[in-house]
Amino acid sequence: MKHSIAILALLVGLTLPTEAQIAYSGHLEAGYQHYLLRTITVDPGINWRGYHLNNRQNGIALFFINGLTFNDRKLHTGIGLGFYNFEGVNGFSIIGDFDYLPLKNRVTPLFNLRLGYNHIWNQYAGGTGSIHTEVGLGINYKINEKFGIYIKSGILLTQQAFLLPLTLGFRY
Repeated sequence: MKHSIAILALLVGLTLPTEAQIAYSGHLEAGYQHYLLRTITVDPGINWRGYHLNNRQNGIALFFINGLTFNDRKLHTGIGLGFYNFEGVNGFSIIGDFDYLPLKNRVTPLFNLRLGYNHIWNQYAGGTGSIHTEVGLGINYKINEKFGIYIKSGILLTQQAFLLPLTLGFRY
């Protein structure tokens, strides 16, 4: 997973025009994760203690993402840390984050992809870990050249469940 993210970032960097500017960028996000459905059905065994999100919990998420912007601030790649609370079940996430803003207008669509790992401390000893895969669409509003706010939603696959994230973020 780590190598895939690094290779993807390198390929994106190599395909950009040589006059593209590269700058530091970050995001702060807060979001609500609405539980939709389980991705698996289990035939319980002796040591089975329930699904990872056993009570179909909704959650809240807080993310801090640092990275680089390319191509006049249209493309952002970064690494982020997140905190989850699924109705009392806490956890964290480490993600690779990719954003694309196709227009230079004050209001522009936002395309987002996140890949990574998360871990929650649920009913299993030591908790459970799983992949974090999220695809999202949203709207970005540029306050000025450096700052912006956005709202996005999409689909999140993690902890044996599909969730519908609704996220509000601040870009700097």
